[in-house]
Amino acid sequence: MLRVAIVGTGNISHAHIQSYLRFPDRVRIAALADIVPGKAERVKEKYHLDCDTYSDHRQILSRGDIDMVDCCCPPYVHAQITIDALKAGKHAICEKPMAASLQECDEMLRARDESGKCLSVIAQNRFRKPIRDLKALLDSGLAGPVRSAQVDSFWWRGRCYYDLWWRGTWEKEGGGCTLNHAVHHIDMLGWMMGLPRRVTSVLANTGHDNAEVEDLSVSILEYPGALAQITASVVHHGEDQALTFQCEKAKIAAPFSVYASTSMDNGFPERNGALEKEIQDYCGALPPIPWEGHAGQIENVLTAIETGAPVAIGGEDGRRTIELITAIYESGSLGHSVELPLQRDDPFYTVEGIRRYAPHFHEKTVSQAELGESEITLGSFDRK
Repeated sequence: MLRVAIVGTGNISHAHIQSYLRFPDRVRIAALADIVPGKAERVKEKYHLDCDTYSDHRQILSRGDIDMVDCCCPPYVHAQITIDALKAGKHAICEKPMAASLQECDEMLRARDESGKCLSVIAQNRFRKPIRDLKALLDSGLAGPVRSAQVDSFWWRGRCYYDLWWRGTWEKEGGGCTLNHAVHHIDMLGWMMGLPRRVTSVLANTGHDNAEVEDLSVSILEYPGALAQITASVVHHGEDQALTFQCEKAKIAAPFSVYASTSMDNGFPERNGALEKEIQDYCGALPPIPWEGHAGQIENVLTAIETGAPVAIGGEDGRRTIELITAIYESGSLGHSVELPLQRDDPFYTVEGIRRYAPHFHEKTVSQAELGESEITLGSFDRK
């Protein structure tokens, strides 16, 4: 029986707690921590947990009965809490984004290697059937090599979203919608296509005048033989999110769709129903996913700890996502294209460099300790 401590009991912690509770024979929530007075205690009561509560994660580290620390805090403390846990001999799960800079990512990887413990960075959408199927299709080669990719990371957030104390600043949130919302889709793109050679981006704040950070970004990514476009947004009504790959033989996308074409003798398209059926049959034959979303990733981490197998989504995955996001911020901030991979002497490698060069669109005017308890949305891939 593994024992986990959850640090940070805000909105996203509920997805983690509910996931752990699905595996009562394998893991127990032994501690909750939150710097907001009374917040951890309220969450404990909500779920009827038999656990201790703390106001500082460091109070947990000396407990020998804690096997794993799960960081659900704002991005600016992800690195420190995770590093502290690993150095204390605990396995670690860290919510997205992995950290606020590549330097912090590298420090987390070093702490993992020195401790010999597991580190997993949350990217729960990989444990959803549309995304798993899309990755499998690309790897199968049925649709041919990618020519063009379109990533629509469309979200909508009201102005008061940025009134929460840690949101809307480069210091604590670490960025805007590109880092904290599109991180999901950027992870998926990196998983499927890897890092591009070059990134060109534009950042803007079009509708949230109480935030320093961007609420919209558009980026062009150059790959060998292909281009990709990423739109990151919290101004899109309906949150119609999608990943679309135009390949040599067919278009494939999540949410699932397929359209295949062949050329007539005049160069115009003719629909290839046979290939579409082959692609559909391929997806239909893939095995089911026993646990989806956060539950799927947490189950994978439990299995890795129990068996010694590697985690499905490790620190290198989290770092790759931060590298692409960092390139987007550098390009959008400085107004030029950015070559990848980024080097350690890059001005955006550190938190200090990002804060020095990133644009401040507005000043944060409100700082509330908590917002309402309304249900949060985790993206269109959660919709049934």
